[in-house]
Amino acid sequence: MIWQVDLAILALVVICAIAAVTVRDLLGAGILFGAYSFMLCLLWAAMGAVDVAFTEASVGAGVSTVFFIAAVFRTTRRTKD
Repeated sequence: MIWQVDLAILALVVICAIAAVTVRDLLGAGILFGAYSFMLCLLWAAMGAVDVAFTEASVGAGVSTVFFIAAVFRTTRRTKD
């Protein structure tokens, strides 16, 4: 694959990872984690590991993100930040 595309996907992976760690909203962090997993899925597919990319897409970007968002919606806030 073209190395510029690989570098752009890698940059997006790093940006999503830093944003997911630094954001203060839990829902936003869960969504950014899903975006991180999806970008990592694209990176695995670009490197030719299609089976790993499929697993990352289904488990990382799919099921884990749904579980994180469901957990955020089932919790309540005690303080207003």
